[in-house]
Amino acid sequence: MTEMTKSPIDTSLLSKKTVTPSSIQGVCVYCGSGKGVNLAYTIAARKLGKALGDHGIRLIYGGGSLGLMGEVARAALGTGGKVTGIIPEFLGAREMMLKDVDDLIVVKNMHMRKQLMFDRSDAFVALPGGIGTLEELVEQLTWSQLGRHSKPIVIANIEGFWDPFLKLLEHMKGETFIRSGLDVHFAVVDKVEKILPAIFALAEPQSRQVEQSVVTKF
Repeated sequence: MTEMTKSPIDTSLLSKKTVTPSSIQGVCVYCGSGKGVNLAYTIAARKLGKALGDHGIRLIYGGGSLGLMGEVARAALGTGGKVTGIIPEFLGAREMMLKDVDDLIVVKNMHMRKQLMFDRSDAFVALPGGIGTLEELVEQLTWSQLGRHSKPIVIANIEGFWDPFLKLLEHMKGETFIRSGLDVHFAVVDKVEKILPAIFALAEPQSRQVEQSVVTKF
């Protein structure tokens, strides 16, 4: 069964820097190197970058200065946030790497980029984007499905951008290619203000589970 997590979301969390679970130190944001035709996508990227910076959560992203990538990074930097950009050598000129970030990592290929983004992140957010964004999102969903990680994954369905993808997942479920034992775990939100609360809600049960496992040792 495809699981679209509908955890209770408290948007008041966004006004309190002290509520960030200690397990969420860095959030990876996948998004387009273009802005799309809907201004709402740009606004969403800016709001998310600011929210991450305001909460002291490091942004991990693809390292470019163009499109939504540039918007989310500059917004995080603008509020004093920390930003790690990870970009392959061959994309440095094409996506115009953002050199203003405090941590810029240039790697040899896409595989190294994706692995580093995974290693340095405690959660993943997919904003609107193209094939690259889709590929990165699906990879994290697949790794989660196969039990390789349990980090929160949030799909930011701004203005219904991800509706066709979500419909495809339901179609796969109906055709039994997504079946019991191969659940796909993620949260879907329709507003930027719900992204961090959704991440916190997904992370808290994991934090409590780890804490309990430590307690039982004593």
